[in-house]
Amino acid sequence: MTKILFVCHGNICRSPMAEYVLKDMVRKRGIEDSFEIDSAATSREEIGNPVYPPARRKLAENGIACGGHRAWQMTRADYDYYDMIICMDNNNMRNIRRITGGDPDNKISMLLDYTDRAGQQVADPWYTGNFDATWRDVTEGCEGLLDELI
Repeated sequence: MTKILFVCHGNICRSPMAEYVLKDMVRKRGIEDSFEIDSAATSREEIGNPVYPPARRKLAENGIACGGHRAWQMTRADYDYYDMIICMDNNNMRNIRRITGGDPDNKISMLLDYTDRAGQQVADPWYTGNFDATWRDVTEGCEGLLDELI
C-alpha cells in the first residue's frame, strides 16, 4: 500500500482538494485498496475546520464529496508514516522540512512535479479566489502522480 499525504498551509483548500481528487481517481480505477490518501496543514490556523466552502463547491461540481474532513497539522511522525508527502507550494516545502527536520528519504515533492510544469506551484485560491485554476492544477498533478504510481 502506498501512503500519500498532501500538504498545504491550512488544509482547507488545496491539499484536501488533492486528497479527494486522488481518492476519486483511484476509486474509479478500482485500486483504492492500494492507497492510503490523506491531507494536512503546515500551520495550526485552521485546525478542526472543514473544507473551505468554495473548494467544497468546486469538488461537488465535479461529483466529488469531501464530507467529514477536518483540518489537522502534520507532525514529524507523519514523515515516517507516509511514503510520499506532496506539497502545493515553496512555502509548504520549507515548512514541511522545518517540521520534519529535513528530507533524508526524499519523500517530499511538489504536486506539479508530476506534470510538465515541474517546480511550479499550485494556484492558491485563498488569495486569488480562482478555484478553477486550482482545480486544473490539482487534477493535472493528481493525474500525473497516479500515472507515475501505476
